Amino acid sequence: MSGEKTRPGLGTLTWVKSSYSAGNGGECVEVAAGTGRVHVRDSKDTARPGLTVQPTVWATFVQFAAH
Repeated sequence: MSGEKTRPGLGTLTWVKSSYSAGNGGECVEVAAGTGRVHVRDSKDTARPGLTVQPTVWATFVQFAAH
C-alpha cells in the first residue's frame, strides 16, 4: 500500500510501510513525512484517522523502539 495517497487536509503524501511488515496481513504501520510533521497510520485501514507528530517526537519514538 505504499505510494502516493491523497488524504483530506493532508495533500499528497508518500507513505512508506514498515520494513518489519511481513506482507501477510499482520500489524503494519505506514509513515509519511510532511512539512514539519510525521504522519503515521494503520496500513490495513488507511481511511481511519492516523497520528501526526513533530519530527523530534518521531525520532525519539524510533530510537526507543530500536532497543
